[in-house]
Amino acid sequence: MKIVTAGNYGGRIRSDCQVMIEPTRQGGIEIELVSKVKALYGRGMIAQIQRAMDHFTIQNARVSLHDSGALPWVIDARLEAAVRQLSDVKDELLSPLAYPGSAPSTRDRRRCSRLYLPGNSPSLMINAYLHRPDGLILDLEDAVAPDKKPEARMLVRNALRSLNFGHSEKMVRINQGAVGIDDLNWIVPHGVDLILLPKCESPDAVIAVDEKIRQLCQTYEIDREIWIMPIIESALGIERAYAIATATHSVVAMAIGLEDFTADLGVVRTPEGAESLYARHALVNACKAAGIQAIDSVFSDVEDMEGLKANVLKSKSLGFDGMGCIHPRQIRVIQEGFAPTAEEIEKAKRIVLAFMEARKKGLGVVALGSKMIDPPVVKRAERVIGQAVQQGLLPDNWHLTME
Repeated sequence: MKIVTAGNYGGRIRSDCQVMIEPTRQGGIEIELVSKVKALYGRGMIAQIQRAMDHFTIQNARVSLHDSGALPWVIDARLEAAVRQLSDVKDELLSPLAYPGSAPSTRDRRRCSRLYLPGNSPSLMINAYLHRPDGLILDLEDAVAPDKKPEARMLVRNALRSLNFGHSEKMVRINQGAVGIDDLNWIVPHGVDLILLPKCESPDAVIAVDEKIRQLCQTYEIDREIWIMPIIESALGIERAYAIATATHSVVAMAIGLEDFTADLGVVRTPEGAESLYARHALVNACKAAGIQAIDSVFSDVEDMEGLKANVLKSKSLGFDGMGCIHPRQIRVIQEGFAPTAEEIEKAKRIVLAFMEARKKGLGVVALGSKMIDPPVVKRAERVIGQAVQQGLLPDNWHLTME
């Protein structure tokens, strides 16, 4: 008889478990549980295993579960992943929906800091919302080993249903091509806000993802928008950036991935970034022309906070609206670096107030002192004010407190 396994156990593994299932010809369900908390929770965990076997109508098997502090939604995902290696079951073992009716994400919400979380590592997901990133990315692509991708889908699906995301946008990075399209079957019905599309090189790839999302939304009667963020990681993608950015209305942001981009060029990524300056300018320009957010690449040295700060300020000066994070300690540096400065806020307030006063008087020209203010300057000032309000640097009614 075939023995199948799913999950992780041993070493420094936390909040996970390893499941082994061996079908037998008779004898019912035999369960072995190895857990440090067996005395407290063993009866409930054994009952959960039995319910899973009943759910999949497995009548005879030896089931072994080695626990490293797994929560129920993790155990269910690992049990299902093991069962699916035995047979082509149709039912899913869904964890309860912990936060039903959560508010949908909006098109223009802030996406300054986004924290990547490996899609097969529950310990990194559980309390990630406490770091307060603008988005939490459950990653099914590069952060998951190829042989673990099928079980990661079930873990990410259950995480979407069970985890507290706080105020963070719920994001999932899918795989490329047909695998990524299939990933959508596992995540779209379960409350995801935004899909990251990696290594995107054509508008057709975006359209395919968008069409699949809309098909699933219709099937599952989902009436919320699910947004798309293509990631540009090649020279070809950069040359097609505007077409990708405008492929569908669902595209709300576009990111650049510099590790793969520099590899595609055949050069080494440097801290100065001269080798990618053209690409970063091109991506920002395409995003601004399309009216979407431009997101810079991650900064890979998680120990170098000064280097990160310098990179953030450079990124902001190029016109980017945010960056990806690969460690929670990077979040605050990124958020503070992209926030409007006190000087920028004061200047923007004066411009917006002058614009409001001119409009009140029916004037077609906006003047600040002896200087005439062009509409693009007013628009930029309004954007700074919006960022300041969104980040709590100004109250919503800031203009009412001004003399």
